[in-house]
Amino acid sequence: MSKRTVIIIPNKFEEMEFVCPFDILLRGGSEVTVAGYGNVNITGCHGLQVRANVKFADIASSIYDCVILPGGPGCYSLRGDATLKDFLMRHFEAKKLVCAICAAPLVLHDAGILQNRKYTGHPCTYSELKEIIATDAVVGDGNLITGSGPGVAAKFGLKILERLTDKATADNTARAMLF
Repeated sequence: MSKRTVIIIPNKFEEMEFVCPFDILLRGGSEVTVAGYGNVNITGCHGLQVRANVKFADIASSIYDCVILPGGPGCYSLRGDATLKDFLMRHFEAKKLVCAICAAPLVLHDAGILQNRKYTGHPCTYSELKEIIATDAVVGDGNLITGSGPGVAAKFGLKILERLTDKATADNTARAMLF
């Protein structure tokens, strides 16, 4: 049975942090839903235009096997959204994968998910994420996976795929991509 993933993207999301995990998870057999935050027509921080499958508001009561938040300046618009915080916490408490890269760990921090966990983020988050325990490119701790920025988006996606499926699937996908 295919694992269900949702990637939540606001306007001004970081394109690589969306596209790499999206593509890798599809190659690995995951069913991926793209949820636009506020709209279905979303524009990345470098101009990539994406038509999301659904609006986040329309899936806010759903449960997925994995939730991914790309970073970029747009993730700051997610902070303070009580519905999103509840969505993330429900997934986290249900032991579903909750993943964020670059500046998006700030959203997880606001939701209370990073407490007593190993995680990483982009250096621009260090002033707020004072308890960063790891500065590795990609960090997994239980059902939490975080990445440091766009340059590690493929590695981040492969780590998510490995956790959703198995190491063999992730390794085969990486090999097919010449990674």
